[in-house]
Amino acid sequence: MRKYITLIICGLCLLTVNPSLAQRQVTIIPNPAEIMQGTGQFTITSDTRLAYGKGAKKTALFLQIALNEDFNLNNEFAKERKAEILLTINPELNQKEGYSLSISNKGIQIVGGTETGLFYGVQSLRQMLLFARKTNDKITLDAVTIKDSPRFEWRAFMLDESRHFKGIRQVRKLLDQMALLKMNVFHWHLTDDQGWRIEIKKYPKLTAVGSHRNNTQIGGWNSEKRSNQPHGGFYTQEQIKEIVAYAAERHITIVPEIEMPGHASAAIASYPWLGTSGKQIEVPVIFGKMPDSYNVTDPRVYGFLQDVLDETMKLFPSKIIHIGGDEVKYDQWKNSVQVQQFMKENSLASPADLQIYFTNKISKYLDSKGKRMMGWNEILGHNVHEYQSSEDTEVKEQLALSSVIHFWKGDLALAKTALEKGYDIVNSLHSKTYLDYGYKSIPLQAAYDFDPIPEGLEARYHKQVLGTGAQMWGEWIPTVERMDYQVFPRLAAYAEVGWTEPAQKSFTHFESVLVKLKEYWKLKGIAYAQE
Repeated sequence: MRKYITLIICGLCLLTVNPSLAQRQVTIIPNPAEIMQGTGQFTITSDTRLAYGKGAKKTALFLQIALNEDFNLNNEFAKERKAEILLTINPELNQKEGYSLSISNKGIQIVGGTETGLFYGVQSLRQMLLFARKTNDKITLDAVTIKDSPRFEWRAFMLDESRHFKGIRQVRKLLDQMALLKMNVFHWHLTDDQGWRIEIKKYPKLTAVGSHRNNTQIGGWNSEKRSNQPHGGFYTQEQIKEIVAYAAERHITIVPEIEMPGHASAAIASYPWLGTSGKQIEVPVIFGKMPDSYNVTDPRVYGFLQDVLDETMKLFPSKIIHIGGDEVKYDQWKNSVQVQQFMKENSLASPADLQIYFTNKISKYLDSKGKRMMGWNEILGHNVHEYQSSEDTEVKEQLALSSVIHFWKGDLALAKTALEKGYDIVNSLHSKTYLDYGYKSIPLQAAYDFDPIPEGLEARYHKQVLGTGAQMWGEWIPTVERMDYQVFPRLAAYAEVGWTEPAQKSFTHFESVLVKLKEYWKLKGIAYAQE
């Protein structure tokens, strides 16, 4: 009897470790929720005709262009009954991002609950075609039925362009690869100490002054070495509109980040009255935490930030606006007579309490515009930095519950506490998701194994974990080639973290599919890391 029990247990272990035959034959990242292998095959050629139902025209055109660009196929549209590839939308699927994909010997049908779901079905088909058997101008696929939908609604990639400006071409390339991997949020870090990258028409000095620095630190955080080269660049509002539209065509929402009240040196260099010290400074050429912050007790500063947010909101349809809020150095506030008097008059217990007071005013303003504020988890007032004292982070103020907490630093118990208090969070724990960290710190499997749901979190709070993001901070990433190396192939791992249920994940299977995806990246000129 023991022998049979052992055999049963071993069999169950194999089921959990090894993907099914259907999974092995379907080459899609992120791995779909449900795969059912069929019988037969279907071959696509230039004679294969396309058709689409109501609301599916844009996605059908996208597929037509992709078939031409990726495979040199020239597929024409036909009436539904005469087409071999049919794209339709069926709201009864009741899943915004869900889809079904069926391949038989008669053709291919993709059905989405919405146009977004349909688009993701097309991306799955693209990947299957990229990795399928090809003979001359023919591509053969095995019969299969896929039913799929994502685990999390927030599947983000963050690009920091304040530290090193990359430009439209690189942004488009990243958006294209995000779309292929079904990632849906492009978190765009546009302002920081070392550069202001978004045109604000009411304050032209933000880009005339704040988008350029005279030099750049190289060699690491404490290095005295400099590049001895100026660095600069920014996006005009017309360019931003173009990129937002490009992302929307790929069902990606761009969430802008306008840092406040810290990481504001580029803005203060442009308009010194914004700072607490009131002193004229230059755009910093070194990286790290700069000493000055916005003077949040000055009504003019609130007026400035509201003006900036107004122009930002006109450019970005996103319902969420990220305001940063991380790594605020409190020394200037503690040394300011004006700030200390303001804190006393408003019964604020500490600089962290003042930051929450300020953040709530910004949150209320965004709420009034139909938006929702998001910020790094310091906006809760937690002490997560060694340079802060307990006195600095004593808080009485309650952060607005509408705030989305972007968790990046500190004990995961802090994230659990925020969830228990009713906040929504996005879990981007730095030790697991920061793409500027080397592959020794976060190897591919560690990225793949990350779970945004904190261990031991009660099931009733799981829905408040909106998802996760992978962060590409730019201090030490000056070139596009270096960025590609840091981002790829880990971006694919994070895509599967955000989309696929843990029970459907297999790193062995992921690696086998990744081999084919790397071949595609090579053709696209993406300089991925070969671990």
